[in-house]
Amino acid sequence: MIDRRTLLKAGLATAPLAGISFAEAPQPDVPWQRRIRRLGQLNMTEHDPISLNVEEWADYWASLKIDAVLVSVTGILAFYQTKVPFHRKGKYLGDRDFFGECCAAAKKRGLRVIARMSPDLNWEDAVQAHPEWFQRNAQGEAVRHGEDPRLFRTCMFSTYMTDYMPAIMREINSLYDVDGLFTNAWPPLGSLPVCYCDQCRRLPRPGTPAFWDKFNDRVMYLWKLYDGIAKEKKPSNFYFANLGGGIRSGPNLKLLGEVCEWFQCDNQGRGGDLTPIWGCALQGRVCAAVQQGKMATNVTAAWSTGTPRWRNVFKSPQEAQMWMNETLASGMVPYWHFIGGEKGMGEDRRWLEAGRQYFVWTAKHDRHFVNRRSIANIGVVMGQRAHLFYTPPRGATMSQFIDGMYYALVEGRFLFDFIHEDNLAPENLKKYAAVLLPNTALLSDEQCRQLRAYVDAGGSLLGTFETSLYSERNERRADFGLADVFGIRKAGDVIGTTGNGYYARIEKRHPILEGFTNTNWLPGAEYRLPVAPVDGPVLTVVPGFVAYPPELSYPVESRTDEPAVVLREKGKSRLAWFPGDIERTLWRSGHTDLSRLLQNAIRWVSGGSQPVTVAGDGVAEVFAWETEPGFAVHVLNYTNPAMHKGWIREFYPIGPQKVRMRLPAGMRVTRVELLRAAADTPFRIAGGALEFTIARVADYEVAAVYCA
Repeated sequence: MIDRRTLLKAGLATAPLAGISFAEAPQPDVPWQRRIRRLGQLNMTEHDPISLNVEEWADYWASLKIDAVLVSVTGILAFYQTKVPFHRKGKYLGDRDFFGECCAAAKKRGLRVIARMSPDLNWEDAVQAHPEWFQRNAQGEAVRHGEDPRLFRTCMFSTYMTDYMPAIMREINSLYDVDGLFTNAWPPLGSLPVCYCDQCRRLPRPGTPAFWDKFNDRVMYLWKLYDGIAKEKKPSNFYFANLGGGIRSGPNLKLLGEVCEWFQCDNQGRGGDLTPIWGCALQGRVCAAVQQGKMATNVTAAWSTGTPRWRNVFKSPQEAQMWMNETLASGMVPYWHFIGGEKGMGEDRRWLEAGRQYFVWTAKHDRHFVNRRSIANIGVVMGQRAHLFYTPPRGATMSQFIDGMYYALVEGRFLFDFIHEDNLAPENLKKYAAVLLPNTALLSDEQCRQLRAYVDAGGSLLGTFETSLYSERNERRADFGLADVFGIRKAGDVIGTTGNGYYARIEKRHPILEGFTNTNWLPGAEYRLPVAPVDGPVLTVVPGFVAYPPELSYPVESRTDEPAVVLREKGKSRLAWFPGDIERTLWRSGHTDLSRLLQNAIRWVSGGSQPVTVAGDGVAEVFAWETEPGFAVHVLNYTNPAMHKGWIREFYPIGPQKVRMRLPAGMRVTRVELLRAAADTPFRIAGGALEFTIARVADYEVAAVYCA
């Protein structure tokens, strides 16, 4: 993880145990959960009551300068002497109050305690006594857990959630000095439940917008019920739940953001499949879009994520470090997590020092990680409904659209925010020079009206493929809901490819073609939805043809009047429409021309100006935030052979990164400190902008800009 030389320079080579809270000084108007900067959790096993040293456990978390720790209750197996029926005690618990001992040890060290519960599973004796509590398959059988068939899945629409779980919560409140209640494994992370119990058979068909309405009603009801129970203990207590899933999340994130004090992202890491390294940063952008400054944490697994899993062995330390880098850079609070406390906090103890080093470093710089607002002039609409209900063409997934757009934005080093589709009111869009719609297929009439008003007020839009072709209820329109805004008209159904994709012929020069020379053709997308001809097209479609045999690999029709992009200027607004799934095809193919074309189009619609630029070699994601001392510019170095697959094994440093930041009028910069390098860097003010150079970025650097 962070090397010892860096720690010595920072004066943090050792971390003494402490008997006081590490949270910031009390701020009367700020809830305590918004002041915490570090969290920890040892996910306890049934065996831990006879194998875990509680004092050693508490000392470890205190040494990380954490502010709160999650302690298992749980709901599947009790870690205390419960009297709630069907709350089974672990077989190694005996007469011990294991939860109570952990709670007391944490409190002695000044740590907040969150009671962790799992409402998703229970045992066969509960099924026999309360069959109405459990999920059923289409044949009416109780649904067993996929890994341990002794356990059965509970139904969120049953009285299990309104009787059994509240009984445990109130019992915990009555016995222990806890600061909050948390449920693991509920609500669902990235999909909606499918259940055929008597209660669920009365609901709309699973997987439909009508079912989602009922699902969201239930989530809001239970959330408020549990939060009320938490506050029965004391007014400052609250409830929160296991969340995550990025854009494809179960609950309506806009509604959830209105009641959720703490967004707990269970986005613990990636594995060996084709998963980009920026998954945690993407999750942070989702949180920032819905939490509006309230608490958001991301759980970083020290254990080995992916397939297959090794829940009790440390993963690559470089991979874990990058995941926590992204947590901080994207505005979330880091959270360190492992499974089981055997033999001094696990049979594999490599995770212990790795977490300590990282968290002690963050503690030195807390105020630079408390963000007031994002400094970004591009917004990307996150179409949650499209991710849940829209059916893309065969072989396509909605995640490919967002991954492709994200890739282009990272390669172009654009500063951007996510915007939830239900947050398109003028006050939320006015800060952005341009708004991007990556195949945001489902948009209501009202959302289309809001985007139209944004353009009328001078904002710019970029849309792709089937954006606005469906209503919010997933009902197909005869034409695009934003047809008049982009100046387009649907002229057919989706066309795919039988070999070659289609091509785009360059008809005339335009800024979106910057960097393309000595060619008449560019690659097109894999799928396109034809639009009617327009005047003066920049790119036109060359229809696809076979790739094999090569003797027949030539166009039957080499020139058409079908546009491959529609560009329009309306007053101060710039509008770009790609009829093809350009971002998804970029992600699938990795073609550099598609990335360049998309970056150029983003640059054109946004006016070519950014509030902060970071120029240099390498693949890097950039965030910029206003903070209490001034500003913080975060640079994440993704230049790595494991950027898309597997775990990062080592870091490949990138050289000088030249930073230029436009300054608000009247603001004076007094100092620029590089937090990872533990050194100041020279700077100058030129033309109303701050300029400085970050000499080297190994995995992550934070430039803290102090202002007066």
